[in-house]
Amino acid sequence: MLKTLYFGFVALLFAFFVGGMSARHDMFPWPQLFAAKQRALGAKSVEASRYVFEDNGLLVADESKTAVACPSQTDRTAVLLVLGQSNASNHAGQRYRSGDGDRVVNFFGGKCYVAASPLLGSTGSAGEYWTLLGNLLVASGKFDSVVLAPLAVTGSVVQRWAKGGDLNTLLIDTAGQVRRAGYQVTDVLWVQGEADYVKGTGSDAYRDRFLSMVDTLRQQGVDAPVYISTATKCLEPSNGGFKVHDPDNAIVRAQEALHKAGNGIRAGIDTDILLDEVDRYDDCHFGGSGNEKAAQAWTELLLNDQRQLSMQ
Repeated sequence: MLKTLYFGFVALLFAFFVGGMSARHDMFPWPQLFAAKQRALGAKSVEASRYVFEDNGLLVADESKTAVACPSQTDRTAVLLVLGQSNASNHAGQRYRSGDGDRVVNFFGGKCYVAASPLLGSTGSAGEYWTLLGNLLVASGKFDSVVLAPLAVTGSVVQRWAKGGDLNTLLIDTAGQVRRAGYQVTDVLWVQGEADYVKGTGSDAYRDRFLSMVDTLRQQGVDAPVYISTATKCLEPSNGGFKVHDPDNAIVRAQEALHKAGNGIRAGIDTDILLDEVDRYDDCHFGGSGNEKAAQAWTELLLNDQRQLSMQ
């Protein structure tokens, strides 16, 4: 009896050892046993995501979002066309939602949704600060409603936005959807430049391509001011950037010169200077404090320009 128990224990120990080694190194008989189990029980299905992305990376559906009636535009409505790369899209480290229900909405595909991160129409599924900007504009008492129409693509260079680029085509489509919905864009907010800084785009090339994009907007009936931010800082190779940022670079010079180019182009916020290391959770993308600083700076800029226009 004891002999039987002894040999049984040794056999179990041997089977345990062989099974462990087989699973660890994916060798016989583990793959065969696993396949047999899958056939017997059926492969476990992977639960579908709540998000739907197009091949170009744009977030086009979110099962948590339900369309609402689009607010009518009045002289107290801000219609913001948001353009740029990752720091203008859904790649920030903090999410927000409208604090005023359908007074701050995300416009996409001809429909409106109560604004909440991530916004439809841009890449990524994390946070953004445009919804916070909408909340701040409504809280200022100067606006009854804010319509956010984003089109921002991570890693995009300005050439893709110029005539002939793939994003120029999407820009035309987005501007057309806004127009057909009965909206007139009040402000275009551009946050881009990091990718061109890394790529080494020259000042003249950046300027010409940006002006080409602005010309497209004008041809689509978008007569609103185009605010171009100073934005070139996105550090670390893991983000496609450098380890060290040179503040005196060709893209900064182009962006600052474009403030004076006319055709309704104005200076946006300077995220290179505004945000420090603790405001970027990965040395590139905005964290919670970065979002708050950026949204507050945009709020002050837009409200100040509105006051100046009202005094003219």
